[in-house]
Amino acid sequence: MVLGMNLEDVKGVGKKQEVLIEAGIDTVEKLANADVDELTQLKGIGKATAEKFVSNAKDLLGYSNKATSDGSTVENDKISAEVEAEAEEEKRIQEEAKKLEEKKAKLQGKKVDEGDFVLLKMTARTQKGKVFRVSTEEDARKAGIYEEEKGKQGYYTPEFIIAGKPGFVNEGLTDTIKEMNYFEKKSVRIPPTKAFGKRDPQKIERIGIAKFRKLNEGKNPEYGQDFTNKKGQRGVVSNIMQGKVIIDYNHPLAGQSIDYNLEIIDKIEGFNEKIEYFMITKGIPKESAAEFIINHAEDKTLEITIPKMFLFQNLTYLKFGLAMDLQTHMSEDIENVKFIEIYEKMPIPAATPAESVMEKVEAYNKERDNETEENK
Repeated sequence: MVLGMNLEDVKGVGKKQEVLIEAGIDTVEKLANADVDELTQLKGIGKATAEKFVSNAKDLLGYSNKATSDGSTVENDKISAEVEAEAEEEKRIQEEAKKLEEKKAKLQGKKVDEGDFVLLKMTARTQKGKVFRVSTEEDARKAGIYEEEKGKQGYYTPEFIIAGKPGFVNEGLTDTIKEMNYFEKKSVRIPPTKAFGKRDPQKIERIGIAKFRKLNEGKNPEYGQDFTNKKGQRGVVSNIMQGKVIIDYNHPLAGQSIDYNLEIIDKIEGFNEKIEYFMITKGIPKESAAEFIINHAEDKTLEITIPKMFLFQNLTYLKFGLAMDLQTHMSEDIENVKFIEIYEKMPIPAATPAESVMEKVEAYNKERDNETEENK
């Protein structure tokens, strides 16, 4: 161990030094040997940040650049590295499974409290028995509704909700969940008034075909076609008759009672984990959410650094919606939300020999042309 080094010497630690010390990580060596998953449980430290802290601490201690007895430099021996990596991964999986079991034992049978952040596993069916929502890919395949593209987008996952809070699931489910226990399995039928509403005749519009074409980029109507009017209402072409296009703006499941099989399978307690799940609800893939670097300041300002892979995507609405969710549902800890985008300077490629030759040829030809013009 190198003497005279403190946590503040580790690149990037900064204000998080106090958080680490409170957790018992008060030396560079302890940080270098810390478990990344355990670090992510600390307030304001995400997975990417934790990995950087550990890596920078190891670099500071010289773990990756030790000299061997024969004078050669070793950088994680390739043969042992693979074995160590496999062992670490196996250890991580076992530790994660152990934590889940301990958490399940702790929550088993306990009532869900209003305001708890939970994961809800569900299967939803229409009155006719058609499954339209599930929480796992396995259940989607069993129901015959699996779509590969939706699978890639993480569509078949448990619902992230705040117990008792509206806006996450329908009213009937909101009322049901706050009366459930953790890991309790429950079947319930939600009436139309508390599911997707009654069918409203006022939400059915009749438009002449000629007018519809103007609103539909000159295209003819098609049965089942999605349509959005100038007010932003989304509907479906339900019929075409006597020169009229019938557009239904009711929810597709309006007027139906819905059957649900429910189970609350987890309680989300970590500060960063809650933020990641809010990201996921906004369409960020679960595996990508951990790449966002989260920093929580003492003045209740949350800084989120956007990963490189998202820099050139239009995230305006996503960022606005995410900020609103965090300020609304985590208001005790978050007031202001800052999104940081870092655009690194791109290296200018050196001209190739062929390009240099062509530049000289063009310059020579231009000079000759100028001389010709002068001699005229």
